Amino acid sequence: MRIVSTNFIPDRSRPGLTTTAIGAVDLQGAGGNWATVGRRSRGGRRVRRQREKRKGKSVGLRIGTLNVGTMTGKGRELADVMERRKVDILCVQESRWKGSKARSIGAGFKLFYYGVDSKRNGVGVVLKEEFVRNVLEVKRVSDRVMSLKLEIEGVMLNVVSGYAPQVGCELEEKERFWSELDEVMESIPTGERVVIGADFNGHVGEGNTGDEEVMGKFGVKERNLEGQMVVDFAKRMDMGVVNTYFQKREEHRVTYKSGGRSTQVDYILCRRGNLKEISDCKVVVGESVARQHRMVVCRMTLMVCKKKRSEIEKKTKWWKLKKEECCEEFRQKLRQALGGQVVLPDDWETTAEVIRETGRKVLGVSSGRRKEDKETWWWNEEVQDSIQRKRLAKKKWDMDRTEENRQEYKELQRRVKREVSKAKQKAYDELYTRLDTREGEKDLYRLARQRDRDGKDVQQVRVIKDRDGRVLTSEESVQRRWKEYFEELMNEENEREKRVEGVNSVEQKVDKIRKDEVRKALKRMKSGKAVGPDDIPVEVWKCLGEAAVEFLASLFNRVLEKLQ
Repeated sequence: MRIVSTNFIPDRSRPGLTTTAIGAVDLQGAGGNWATVGRRSRGGRRVRRQREKRKGKSVGLRIGTLNVGTMTGKGRELADVMERRKVDILCVQESRWKGSKARSIGAGFKLFYYGVDSKRNGVGVVLKEEFVRNVLEVKRVSDRVMSLKLEIEGVMLNVVSGYAPQVGCELEEKERFWSELDEVMESIPTGERVVIGADFNGHVGEGNTGDEEVMGKFGVKERNLEGQMVVDFAKRMDMGVVNTYFQKREEHRVTYKSGGRSTQVDYILCRRGNLKEISDCKVVVGESVARQHRMVVCRMTLMVCKKKRSEIEKKTKWWKLKKEECCEEFRQKLRQALGGQVVLPDDWETTAEVIRETGRKVLGVSSGRRKEDKETWWWNEEVQDSIQRKRLAKKKWDMDRTEENRQEYKELQRRVKREVSKAKQKAYDELYTRLDTREGEKDLYRLARQRDRDGKDVQQVRVIKDRDGRVLTSEESVQRRWKEYFEELMNEENEREKRVEGVNSVEQKVDKIRKDEVRKALKRMKSGKAVGPDDIPVEVWKCLGEAAVEFLASLFNRVLEKLQ
């Protein structure tokens, strides 16, 4: 069927659907892909792709949602599923963890969660390692609603995790949930992307008569009152129910199975203006991390501006100077670099550069990558093998729901819990034994620092907000904002203290800094501290001995003379 139009009219009810002058309407093909019928016009998708390609590059994301039932004992298994299924961002519901923090769950994945009761509710968002440092803001509204703001190469992406009350809950509780979700959406600027992953506990139903602007035809079964609330929310916020736009087999649309019931209660929503960025959405089958619910995953493509890739910071392995053989080799190589001289040059710039270069050659540099996550060092082959058997048993039971298959699946569930418990106990017994030793004291402080770092929502401040609360991402706009801030701060008139008159300044000659003072100061300084802007730690000066004492004493005295 071809519909001819003289105007350019975007149809936002379907991803990528447009009617152009002397053009044709896109018809949906099998598998959820859009097949264009008729002659392509100048403003077609192919031309748009070429223009977008010239403007910038694209970043592909796989975003999902899953009601896990409980996160207790499932963190590492969930990370394994996300790694195998290549899921970058996952909204989780019914985590049943009390508290408000972030936590590593293994394989580089990090969970941001919130809950007020360890027996019910709780929501969270799991991020892949490469996106953890992109978190700008975390809003924990309640144990049913929370949101994260990410900055992905200049594009603002808001991820919202929601868990609606069940059908039998009080109407007041349901209204409170939708009110909280409305407030979160209204606080997000219109120019930013939003993806909601939620267990809405409602059926939007099959077909979209009268609701074409917010959903497609491919729901499941009949709509109920809770499903109507989802549709009404989508209309209020100008969003689309992504699951329903893609024609899939029923097995890839059903998100909940219990007993003989199969239905759709988990959904992914995004703004209608961004539906064209969603290329696919379906239910992932064959996983056993959740007992009744299934993971829904959509594929999203963000068009971003081209940016220079920041180089990975590589640090010199100065800690090797603890070993006497490394220290001796460093002294020899430094002497060779100075032409056989034992005394260091008077010029600070020359000396510092020679020391840094010699350190890189002799001691080496780090890779710049993070160390292996120690949260899940108990994840051994026996545990992985048990989980694999459980997953296969779950798949077998889904295909053939006999009592024998059900009992087999339940028995493997119990076995996995026992294997995980034994592996954790063994790993922690070894850890406690090592911490009791003198060498284990450093591991204790390292683990404490790692726990503290992992528990923080925002790893680093990468962007700031302008006067109106909009997030600034470009380097130029951030610099302008800082300039405005300091101009206002420094030019503001405050009450001044009266200057005391008649005070005579004391003028006297300061004695030169002696070598024994420098020697004592170096001896008191602790090793293993972070380096300063010169990237030279105290271990270097201790290693060089008297040559360092003479150089530093001379340097300090020259600085002192200029100040007098």
